[in-house]
Amino acid sequence: MNFSFLPFDWRELGIAIGIVILFHIFRSIFTRYILKLVIRLSKKAPTDVVTNILLAFEQPIRVFFTFIGFYFAYQYLPFPEKYDDTALTVLRSFVIILTAWGLYNLAAASSAIFMKVGEHLKLEIDDILLPFLSKLVRFAIVVMGISIIASEWGFDVNGFVAGLGLGGLAFALAAQDSISNFFGGVVIITEKPFTSGDWISTPSVEGTVEEITFRSTKIRTFAQSLVTVPNSTLANEPIQNWSRMGKRRITFNLGVLYSTPKEKIERCISRIDEMLRSHDEIDQELIMVRFNEFNSSSLDIFVYFFTKTIHWEEHLAVKEDINLHIMTILEEEGVTIAYPTRSIFIEDNEANTSQRRHAAEGGITGQK
Repeated sequence: MNFSFLPFDWRELGIAIGIVILFHIFRSIFTRYILKLVIRLSKKAPTDVVTNILLAFEQPIRVFFTFIGFYFAYQYLPFPEKYDDTALTVLRSFVIILTAWGLYNLAAASSAIFMKVGEHLKLEIDDILLPFLSKLVRFAIVVMGISIIASEWGFDVNGFVAGLGLGGLAFALAAQDSISNFFGGVVIITEKPFTSGDWISTPSVEGTVEEITFRSTKIRTFAQSLVTVPNSTLANEPIQNWSRMGKRRITFNLGVLYSTPKEKIERCISRIDEMLRSHDEIDQELIMVRFNEFNSSSLDIFVYFFTKTIHWEEHLAVKEDINLHIMTILEEEGVTIAYPTRSIFIEDNEANTSQRRHAAEGGITGQK
């Protein structure tokens, strides 16, 4: 084989290829045995941070051994010295890329690093804030990696950053709505008035939160339609989070007939109050059963209490049970529930006609 166009012979090329193969074999031994042994030992440690770091850098380390084999093979071959600086720059750039790759993996949403940082700073990290922080950190790692590599190759990073600043200003002016939605998402994620799965109601929409993104929030209404609301809108609206109720209220007026004796009303009030206070599903902190009002067509008994459960179906089941108990009490006491009525009095037509006739005759006699 003739390699006359190269500054080295085939023996040197064979040795260089052998160096590459040797590093490849060492990479296989290291990642298959040594690294797995270290990972297995790190899992016995009280914290899994070390294990996460090793797993994040596993793939970059494998690639690093392959690349370092090529670099040493290049160093062995008698290339002209003018290429040495370029080879060194390539090596440094590649190390930066591999380091950024490992940090990018480490910044995944499933990493234990965020959990440990949140515990240390006493921050509550949930399934909304965690992906947001992960994407933010990953974006910063990519930008820093590109900037460092550009600096290694002699590019003016300061001018690049200044250009990004001017471009960012122009972009901000052209995309004010998108930016307001982004910061609205930041407010929602950091203040956390709600999270995924919560039942919320606002002047714009009511339903269950399905997804929160940088630009908008997706809410599944009770009619099963999916509404996408811009985060800037939600951030500036009053939000009722019904999922964070500690208990759920039931209140109504129970109207009975005006003809109901006072003693029966008192017994009904007493029995309803006793029934509520002995019910296992009723919160006992505040129960009110009072004769409240003389309504236009009924005597109103005011009933006010809370169920322990906040889930809608369970709440309705408890409410149904209470209503049936109240019906039983009213039936046993002989009390009838009133309904809106109106009494109309019709005068006797014959009497009215006679009165009008006498009045007319009296008027005629007077004229004579």
